[in-house]
Amino acid sequence: MKRVSVSKVMDTLPHLDADCFKIPQQALLKAQQVSNHPPRILMLYGSLRERSYSKLLTLEAARLLEAMGAEVKIFDPLDLPQPDTAPDTHPRIKELRDLAAWSEGMVWCSPERHGAMTGIMKSQIDWIPLSLGAARPTQGKTLAVMQVCGGSQSFNAVNQMRILGRWMRMLTIPNQSSVAKAFLEFEEDGRMKPSAYYDRVVDVMEELVKFTLLTRDVAPYLVDRYSERKESAEELSKRVNQKSI
Repeated sequence: MKRVSVSKVMDTLPHLDADCFKIPQQALLKAQQVSNHPPRILMLYGSLRERSYSKLLTLEAARLLEAMGAEVKIFDPLDLPQPDTAPDTHPRIKELRDLAAWSEGMVWCSPERHGAMTGIMKSQIDWIPLSLGAARPTQGKTLAVMQVCGGSQSFNAVNQMRILGRWMRMLTIPNQSSVAKAFLEFEEDGRMKPSAYYDRVVDVMEELVKFTLLTRDVAPYLVDRYSERKESAEELSKRVNQKSI
């Protein structure tokens, strides 16, 4: 890439802060230190039913991720308080937030209920803070989204989760999974039957691992923003924290 003179840029863009403006460089997309540990993936599912198909799909995807060399942790949403009904020190909330901080990528899997993701799914995401001080716990991490349907195939839940992933500053992978008539796709023992739906889950997990390996060591550079470089840490914390809402 041909280097552009910053001084020439500043002559034509007088509103830029020269001290904060940086020209993206391909060389900086190469990790200075390459991580050797397995990709760390946190999985969330959005149902409390005893035979939860979003949980069964999550467990099937977890097996695939582990076969691909990832370290996987699954959060059980049972007994997680609804947002704003418990302090941040609640043990289930702390467990979820610690797992989010530990992870390098996530999988969100929800049933579609009344044309949307479930409240159980949304509550988990709502408890993961957009920011802790000036830090963003989910920023730059990868995300894969999946849903199960009680009837014909739909994409409302995965589309909503994509919006949430963008809001949480995550790198949502292009592929996704939507399993139609999920009650027909699992054996009595909970294992997923062979099908095109199963093959798609394999595709999604494979893509997630690849994107996580590709981005985890350069995520800080990928999400380094001009506007946030202009702000002090204190100003950034005030803007992104919304406790008054």
